[in-house]
Amino acid sequence: MSFTTERPETWLACSSCGEECLETDAAVRCRRCGGLLAVSHRPPGQDGPTLRAQFESGTDSGVWRFREIVMPTAGLEVISHPEGNTPLLSRDAVARWTGIPNLLLKHEGHNPTGSFKDRGMTVGMTQAVRVGARGVICASTGNTSASLASYAAHAGIPAFVLVPEGKVSLGKLAQTLGYGARVVTVRGDFDACLALVERASESLGLYLLNSVNPWRIEGQKTIVLEMLQQLAWNPPDWIALPGGNLGNTAAFGKALEEAHAWGMIGQVPRLLVVQARGAAPFAQGFAEGFRERKRVQANTVATAIRIGDPASWDRAVRAIRFTDGAVVSVIDEEILAAKRVIDKSGVGCEPASAASVAGIRELVSEGIIKRDARVVAVLTGHMLKDPEILLGDSSSGMPEPTVIEPTIEALADAVRSNARDQGLY
Repeated sequence: MSFTTERPETWLACSSCGEECLETDAAVRCRRCGGLLAVSHRPPGQDGPTLRAQFESGTDSGVWRFREIVMPTAGLEVISHPEGNTPLLSRDAVARWTGIPNLLLKHEGHNPTGSFKDRGMTVGMTQAVRVGARGVICASTGNTSASLASYAAHAGIPAFVLVPEGKVSLGKLAQTLGYGARVVTVRGDFDACLALVERASESLGLYLLNSVNPWRIEGQKTIVLEMLQQLAWNPPDWIALPGGNLGNTAAFGKALEEAHAWGMIGQVPRLLVVQARGAAPFAQGFAEGFRERKRVQANTVATAIRIGDPASWDRAVRAIRFTDGAVVSVIDEEILAAKRVIDKSGVGCEPASAASVAGIRELVSEGIIKRDARVVAVLTGHMLKDPEILLGDSSSGMPEPTVIEPTIEALADAVRSNARDQGLY
């Protein structure tokens, strides 16, 4: 459609053919060509410094603080826990391991359900309420389902989740069930689940809340906006993030495009997307100049990025090109090595999160990231999202629990023994 009157403040536009529709449309794909829809905003009336100052006096939510460039037409009744306000952490041990002294960790595991998904879900679920959705649905490797279940419970909307059989962490599945979502296990991988929920959202009238949903992207772009705010709007040289379905890559690129166009930043950081070697179609595409879209059968211990056919491919390509970014893949052993360093620094993260740190180390060794660069690695999920990895990694160096009789003598022996192991005696 074409708007016959003045263009509204916010609307949806197809990323492929440019077809436009109203922001209240419940579709996630263009009805003309099938491309993914994206949220478009009229440029704010304020200049960059005024916008930055306005964000300083925002709400408790690290998402809704930026409502003017996320969902400006949202009313006061947003579905918020709140979320965001995640820390930027400095850890010398992690910096030394990567070879980057000026390394910061943006830990999205501090969100209410333990992952960055809450940022997109607060906006997506608010839109679900606005369009009168009678139910919501998603496919998930775990984090999306936990977030969807929590925010749907908050909104009082029935939630349905499709997960690949035997390929979801028990920690994430327990969250999803605990919040009350209806879980359906599919004999197939994540990509099969996503294809199924896209069909179901149309035939069953359920609102789709995977990252193909344009409002999810709007929420997730606040990871970058909040990061820039924490850095006093002085952008880093690189932002590294894990790459799975590539929703965050699309969101980060959109955030940086808008922030630059609207005068909030003068320099655009380069994006580094890191995939697991066993689930690296985007890295393969990057190596060939994105001449064609790649698909693989995904296999990696990093369950959150175990995706072989990323839905946000085209949007992610745009983000990499706009930021002069890079895409790299790392083997599972490197991901787990990075995770051990992060965990033992007192920060902790799920395996997929550690991919961003492993990728930084890889590009430092190749000389692509200079050692004096300012780099932010995004940790996408909490340490307890994949407890099986912690308990099943024989190379983690985690000590086995010591079993003793309930006597002070036995406790003293155990303390002395463990102290000797740590070099204290």
